[in-house]
Amino acid sequence: MVPTISGNLFRPDPPAQGPAADGPGAHAAPAGYPPAPAAPTAHPAGTAYTGHTAYTGHSAYTAPAAHTAPAGDPLAGLVPPPGPFAASGVPAGQVPGAQNPAGQIPAAVPMIGAAVAAANWADPAAQDAPTVEFKAFNKAVDGRPAPHVVALGGGHGLSATLAALRTVTDALTAIVTVADNGGSSGRIRRELGGLPPGDLRMALAALCGDDEWGRTWADVLQHRFGGPAEGGLHGHAVGNLLIAALWERLGDPVRALDWVGRLLGARGRVLPMSTVPLEIEALVAGADPADPGATGVIRGQHELAVTPGRVLSVRLSPPEPPAAPEAAAAIRAADWTVLGPGSWFTSVIPHLLVPELCAALAETRARKLLVFNLSPQPGETDGFSAEQHIEVLADHCPGLRLDLVLADEMSCGAPRVYGPMEKAAAALGARVVLAPLAAPYRAGDKSPRHDHALLARAFRGVFAGG
Repeated sequence: MVPTISGNLFRPDPPAQGPAADGPGAHAAPAGYPPAPAAPTAHPAGTAYTGHTAYTGHSAYTAPAAHTAPAGDPLAGLVPPPGPFAASGVPAGQVPGAQNPAGQIPAAVPMIGAAVAAANWADPAAQDAPTVEFKAFNKAVDGRPAPHVVALGGGHGLSATLAALRTVTDALTAIVTVADNGGSSGRIRRELGGLPPGDLRMALAALCGDDEWGRTWADVLQHRFGGPAEGGLHGHAVGNLLIAALWERLGDPVRALDWVGRLLGARGRVLPMSTVPLEIEALVAGADPADPGATGVIRGQHELAVTPGRVLSVRLSPPEPPAAPEAAAAIRAADWTVLGPGSWFTSVIPHLLVPELCAALAETRARKLLVFNLSPQPGETDGFSAEQHIEVLADHCPGLRLDLVLADEMSCGAPRVYGPMEKAAAALGARVVLAPLAAPYRAGDKSPRHDHALLARAFRGVFAGG
């Protein structure tokens, strides 16, 4: 049975005087989504009602057609009905269709992630995922201090994690890969030496606040110069140049990143995973179209991203690189460590190949959470099943132990996906928790993305559950 955490996912965190009042406020949708419809103002305890409608185009809130209102809190404790279409709000034994009785949630309402689910993990039944709801984690309510969280990764995956986590805790450290060799980072690395700044820049931008100062500096940090392609500044990100300048000025990459964080008002600390620039070397099968059965070594993160074939394993050069001491210390002092999402072989696994970080992960008392991608990534994990994503982590870090695996309910909830995935997670000591995590598609862009607000809600629920 898929584990759940009870409660209302979209109820705002309760104010100090008590729970949110019944009505539209109790169903406030996240920023950017359609407002929730008004709910009845009174529901006697023990009385079922059907005035609950799912957000149009939003899979994260899918209440059943009717539920029993608990005493004292008529909108809490929603439990999806059993059956294969529970996540669509369809009662057990009934298939989805265009016609629905009055008061019942339309089964055919478009839901975020539905199109993704048809392709994710090559399993068209993934939309059968059960709904998981979370109780709120709010230090102002229960008086507990915010957890110290260390997030490991790189690129867009880590940025999504940090953008969510900075709204959950004020004790946050990012540990970032330093193997990028393409674009602006690659040019700085070749011309100036030192660490590639790109993934570090993205992490700092994700930690900027939502006020005018934070938004402005995040945009400036990410801004890339235009001009003629042959120009010296063309394609460089402002943040990359700022970080490189401070590295040269201070001679210490960690101090430089701390100074940039202070300038931005970053809601956390950003650290490199290693104090030396790294290269990724991958063993790839089928990289040569003329000889699809052959294997070969591809060197460089950028080269790996554009190489066809199936990645079998990766290693770092130099082998067994030193970790940034501050990074290893942060892992040992953490309450939670979060690994992923992101490019599995170039952003997630490299952390496990730094001996001091791997040892710190083994020794820390922190709970370890793995966040799954929404779908296999072209160029790295094409054709991988959900369980293979977990198994390849263990292959690269024997002895790895996890506590929880967090995955999108639409991508991984179908029995054909969830069952084998649960077994692979259990082999590492972890259980799987499903939750709505996918963002709506952007116009003209069908790439699956994690929704920051949904990811933050999921983190709150996981941290509150211990």
